[in-house]
Amino acid sequence: MKIPYALLATALLTVSCNSQFPMVLEQMAGGGAALTNADVVAGLKEALDKGAEHAVGTASATDGFWKSDRLRIPFPAEAVKVKNTLTDIGMGAQVEKFELAMNRAAETAAKEAVPIFLNAIKDMTVADGFAILKGGDHAATGFLKEKTTAELTAKFRPIVEKATQQVALTSYWAPLTKAYNTATLLTGGQAVNPDLDAYVTQKAIDGLFVLVAEEEQQIRKDPLARTTELLKRVFAAQ
Repeated sequence: MKIPYALLATALLTVSCNSQFPMVLEQMAGGGAALTNADVVAGLKEALDKGAEHAVGTASATDGFWKSDRLRIPFPAEAVKVKNTLTDIGMGAQVEKFELAMNRAAETAAKEAVPIFLNAIKDMTVADGFAILKGGDHAATGFLKEKTTAELTAKFRPIVEKATQQVALTSYWAPLTKAYNTATLLTGGQAVNPDLDAYVTQKAIDGLFVLVAEEEQQIRKDPLARTTELLKRVFAAQ
């Protein structure tokens, strides 16, 4: 059974005003043991650990991005005309190799996310925990995204740069986009971001959080996904 809103509001107010004292939420279902602040934070950390582990493991596997309909990094959408131009002049194979390299870069970069995620999760406060518990379906994912995006970007970018530099087509990217963007001044078309590495880096990070969000939603919605007693107790109190 869900905790009444009034009780939850009192709990949140207590945490925000005086978090040094443990506050107890009574579980309403089955007369279970009291759910303490420490239980809530530990349960949410466990859920985030589980989601982060799943995300990194899936994304960093060979073809984790490349063969995933959800994660695959395509040729930049706003640059389709550039892609078509290259294909028309007989560079279709190079275009595919280029796209593969972008996805391989994302898969390699994803491996570096584990310690960044774990540090953010370790620093979760009681106030963070209750905000996440009663937030939307992706509140935990939002917390992790806010805490880690800057560090993930700094970590991923050099890996992406190294990977894209190894693909011959990359050397064509800047001059092609410059010429295309110059033409858009006359045609009124949408300019292309010439910073390819920024594009791939962002897509790699976005892909990780797609997976984290899916895992969070499953734990929130499906009791069978709560694989430990702590997860069952904490998320039953949503």
